[in-house]
Amino acid sequence: MVRPLARFRTMTSLTPRQRARYYQIAMYSAAAVITVVVVFAADWSKIQKNFFNPEIAAEMFPEVITSAVKNTALYTLLSFVLGMVLALGLALMRLSSLKAFRAFAIGYIELFRGLPALITLLFVGFGLPIAFSGFRIPGGVLGRGSVGLALVAGAYMAETIRAGIEAVPKGQTEAARSLGMSQTRTMFTIILPQAFRIIIPPLTNELVLLIKDTSLFFILGSTPGTKELTKFARDFMNAERNATPLTVVAALYLLITLPLTFLVRRLERSAAKAR
Repeated sequence: MVRPLARFRTMTSLTPRQRARYYQIAMYSAAAVITVVVVFAADWSKIQKNFFNPEIAAEMFPEVITSAVKNTALYTLLSFVLGMVLALGLALMRLSSLKAFRAFAIGYIELFRGLPALITLLFVGFGLPIAFSGFRIPGGVLGRGSVGLALVAGAYMAETIRAGIEAVPKGQTEAARSLGMSQTRTMFTIILPQAFRIIIPPLTNELVLLIKDTSLFFILGSTPGTKELTKFARDFMNAERNATPLTVVAALYLLITLPLTFLVRRLERSAAKAR
């Protein structure tokens, strides 16, 4: 009983920094052991055949770029633009002095932030035609999907824009009003330009999320010319009965999103230094 007790006392006498160091060593050691086990236990020839088959990967080009990547970028851009317009209106309503506007904005934001994006797409794609006698948003998959994602993105970006507006010092508004500028002109020429400089990082992060959310468009149906990256990979994988298309598409997603996430970090560091 003496030795275990002595060891316990030794461990408890360590400083927090020493305990953190030992914890890191233990985690790195466990990761190394797991890596060695995986390396020696895995069937690499089978993995290469099913996930990294160069012949199947080559068959995906150039269509995966000229069609799937192009559609993903188009869906993302339109959803972002529509969502931004909606978010700006909601943010201004959220800050309005009229109680009815504030109540509507709060209700909308809480509703669409609480609903999964997939449910919203289903409502837009299939709920509206049922409820309104066949009415469909024009533009096919592009129109219905972009509007559905914009409804969700607008709710999130509205709160981001509101926070950016509130982060601008109130003295800016007071100075503009003292010069005789109207409230509307003050907002659009003085406050919003400063607010958008503050919120560029979170808006860029929202753009990254939209890129990945376009993978939900498959629920609305697709044609050979309207497939985004994930749908293109799924169909190709089912045809070839091989997972290589998923690997290729995953790499393409990373090529698109990693530079954007790197940009977000750079912008956040720049903003932190400017404070």
